[in-house]
Amino acid sequence: MESTRQQKFSRMIQKELAELFLKDTKSLFGNTYVSVNTVRMSPDLSVAKIYLSFLSTTDKQAELKKIRVNTKVVRKMLGDKLKKQIRIIPELIFMLDDGVDYAIHINNLISKLDIPPAPQEDNEKEEE
Repeated sequence: MESTRQQKFSRMIQKELAELFLKDTKSLFGNTYVSVNTVRMSPDLSVAKIYLSFLSTTDKQAELKKIRVNTKVVRKMLGDKLKKQIRIIPELIFMLDDGVDYAIHINNLISKLDIPPAPQEDNEKEEE
């Protein structure tokens, strides 16, 4: 279970990274829409695992690889934004969040199920 301090750092880093990906990294990643779903901090606040999802691309692994290649640049930009709030910027580990894809897959499976309607009981006999 995460401590209150870990949760505060997670929210702060998630907010700032979301803003970075939305505004400041267009030159690095083009028009790819990157959503920062979750940030998990290590207990010593030295490592941040960042779960991302991509909404406007079909090749998510290639986009994740681009972000991983530019991790140092993203960390530097994050450090510039948070330098007055955090003493040490954590190491950033970017991971693909496949929760949305999994939910869509489950929804498709459920919609394909052929469930017959429940038999109706004669309510008229009980009322008489």
